[in-house]
Amino acid sequence: MEIMTQFRALRRVASILTTPREPEDFLNLVNPLASARQLRGVVTKVERETPDSTTIHFRPGRGWNPHAAGQWARIGVEIDGVRQWRSYSLSAAVGHDPAITVTAIGMVSTALARSTKVGDILFLDTPQGDFVLPEHPRPLLMLTAGSGLTPVMSMIRTLVPRRPDADVVLIHSARTRDDALFHDELLELADQFPGLEVRHWFTREENGRRLDLSDPTDLETLCPDWRERAAYACGPTDFLDAATALWEREGAAADHATADGAAGTPALTIERFAPVLLEGAGGEGGLLTFEKSDKEVEVGGDVPLLEAGEDCGVVMPSGCRMGICRSCLVPLVAGKIRDLRTGEVHGDEGELIQTCVNAAAGPVHLDI
Repeated sequence: MEIMTQFRALRRVASILTTPREPEDFLNLVNPLASARQLRGVVTKVERETPDSTTIHFRPGRGWNPHAAGQWARIGVEIDGVRQWRSYSLSAAVGHDPAITVTAIGMVSTALARSTKVGDILFLDTPQGDFVLPEHPRPLLMLTAGSGLTPVMSMIRTLVPRRPDADVVLIHSARTRDDALFHDELLELADQFPGLEVRHWFTREENGRRLDLSDPTDLETLCPDWRERAAYACGPTDFLDAATALWEREGAAADHATADGAAGTPALTIERFAPVLLEGAGGEGGLLTFEKSDKEVEVGGDVPLLEAGEDCGVVMPSGCRMGICRSCLVPLVAGKIRDLRTGEVHGDEGELIQTCVNAAAGPVHLDI
């Protein structure tokens, strides 16, 4: 008790001496990871994966929760004096310091992929997401395309070396061998561990033909027992839409078969990097006014407010950009907006709205 009393007294003295700053502000100059206000991480390693993709390893400060294989986290970086946030899948195995694998597309990802150096400080939020390994591993099928491999790579790095009973087939689609993330590492893992089979599909080597998930023909060639495996898929929207449609058809057939005593088709678990928007949900659009930024722009009814603001130079808060993390909330001053996921028109004065999944439904004023 006496020690705690002395500590509180010392802290009060320190506060007086450092006012208007807090003692913690000076501690952050010595150890940026010590902040209790903002979770941070220091970059410990930078690896080039492909000509356009980079893996960034970092050591998080206090407040970080260890990630589960397949989860993602919001990452913040200072660009021209403005803190920008984006969400990235964590590609490192569970039990290791986290890492993100970033492809140079867009302002923030390009800055991270091209300019990050060892010793740089990243702003962090804690890991999130339900795209994770099952509690009891069973025969698995991983379907990925492009950067959709990143969360699955965390799963493979976690599961395959640690479980002798692992049974994983990975089918990964990329434009070329040079574009394929983790290409050599995956082949080495497959050589080392019999529980992993890797099948690459290179579009350019297939005369430009993409992996076709609209019917089971390609899957049956690459993984004949695909119907017997629990499947995980991550990649571009059209890739996932085709997988979803196939599993829905096969699932309906399996339901019918199950009534006769046959085994059903295991479930498909999907991770999307973009929101699922309702086709034709966009309306008339309107004049979008950013009150504090003193800017306005005419926008179509299918353009997310977040994108419209960024396109005209307004610094917009953002995170996952798909309506999950709610980091893009901005107060609505006036007007009505349309939810691009449902088509619903809504909006009350002062309401905090998700700018990444809502568009203007007439004139709109935002308090930013």
